Amino acid sequence: MFDKLKKALGEFVTDISTRSISEGDLESSLWNLQLALVECDVALPAAESITNSLKERLVGVKVKRFEDIAPVVKSSFESILEESLSSADLLSMAKSKSPFSIMFVGVNGTGKTTTIAKVARYLLDNGVSVVFACGDTYRAGSEEQIEAHAQKLGVKVIKHKYGADPAAVAFDAVTYAKNSGVGVVLIDTAGRMQTDKDLMGELMKIKRVVQPDMTIFVGDSLAGNDALHQAEEFNKSVSIDGVILTKVDADSKGGAAISISSAIKKPIFFLGVGQSYKDLVPFDASWVIKNILSKTEKK
Repeated sequence: MFDKLKKALGEFVTDISTRSISEGDLESSLWNLQLALVECDVALPAAESITNSLKERLVGVKVKRFEDIAPVVKSSFESILEESLSSADLLSMAKSKSPFSIMFVGVNGTGKTTTIAKVARYLLDNGVSVVFACGDTYRAGSEEQIEAHAQKLGVKVIKHKYGADPAAVAFDAVTYAKNSGVGVVLIDTAGRMQTDKDLMGELMKIKRVVQPDMTIFVGDSLAGNDALHQAEEFNKSVSIDGVILTKVDADSKGGAAISISSAIKKPIFFLGVGQSYKDLVPFDASWVIKNILSKTEKK
């Protein structure tokens, strides 16, 4: 996980291992690091910000002869990432009112419906009841997919016939939750490309009618900068409140989390790290940083 970011930082540490770090010494090394970050799917503005911050922190640092400079660089890099990555406690938010409604958005193929089921498992394990709203009323098999998850988890699904108005389905789910004392409504929506204005308009209608308490973008970490662009476009249309990144366990680059969190200034709630319902971990910046910084010592 994050192997390419580890390698990039390790090569940077090796490149600047001198007794004293001057601005001239740093320029070419920082440029190489910036290119490496971009190759690891860190968006260019974020990569520039990271390398500029590193430059400010490292210029003039004195290192005794034969002293390893790696701890200095890693400590600086860690501080910069801590400033870039933000998280939030979804559980406490979900418990703040009842019912608490969450609309999930994203493009096709990110694992959005499965992620919703994982979030349901997480909430159930923490004593919060849930109901599903099948707002994907057009894709063949969408209702069957979410119903299969509901049966395994023991939760109810609110659905209409295929082709029905997704906003009406979501509204009925919220009404059911109010009348039945269910704590959280998880609203699935049709996966759509962020460039599809009609489908984005449909999302805007759901948001206008239901006024969900939270809108979460589900992005595929393997999509790299495409995930960042998608998040930005969804944020423009429906104002997302946070992000869940999927397939992080298969992500050797690791730049998506840094890019999205830096660019849209929204917290990352969870990381999907496997196929089972338990494979959803609350986002922890220190965990990500630890994975990036591990094994970056000089070879």
